Amino acid sequence: MATHFLFNGPHDARVTVLLAHGAGAPMDSASMTATADALAKQNFRVARFEFAYMASRRTVAGRKPPPRADRVMPEFIAAVDDLGPTNGPLIIGGKSMGGRVASMVADDLLAAGRITGLVCLGYPFHPPERPQQLRTAHLRTHKTPTMIYQGTRDPFGSPEEIASYDLAPTIEVELLEDGDHDLKPRKTISGFSTADHLQTIAQSLDEWVRRIAP
Repeated sequence: MATHFLFNGPHDARVTVLLAHGAGAPMDSASMTATADALAKQNFRVARFEFAYMASRRTVAGRKPPPRADRVMPEFIAAVDDLGPTNGPLIIGGKSMGGRVASMVADDLLAAGRITGLVCLGYPFHPPERPQQLRTAHLRTHKTPTMIYQGTRDPFGSPEEIASYDLAPTIEVELLEDGDHDLKPRKTISGFSTADHLQTIAQSLDEWVRRIAP
């Protein structure tokens, strides 16, 4: 079955960003939509897609639990195939689990010359309250230029924990003040809104892509 995409931003944009959703919310969730809108305003072409288990929730098949991340790796590769050629650099990534799956297929796609980089929005370094169950083994030798945006309140990986991880030098992490796993801050405490953080991400990602793909 061909991948179904939601597109935002100019069709002829210099850079395309292919995003997958997190484990529990679809590609058209409020968070994913706001992120796509912010990136589109920065003149990225954004393509969103869903893994089969999430798409099935829209049918009579009903709710299915998320599978293990490695089980949906072929679906991410299929999405790259179905997206087809882009005008310029292709960045893959996603929210939480979507970004993790992207990170697991990125190096092979980079070696094949099919992508330029990876962006992760709230990487799930470990399950909440289980910091010993790390999901970082493949990130120690990661070859793909990578940008991770992480809220400082994210229970899937705190700034202190991330600083202690052995991550490849290709990986950059930008912290968003008071952001939770959805990168949402408490405005009365931080002085920032979710829109502020999304604008920061869009501008930062634009600057980063210009560095890795002038």
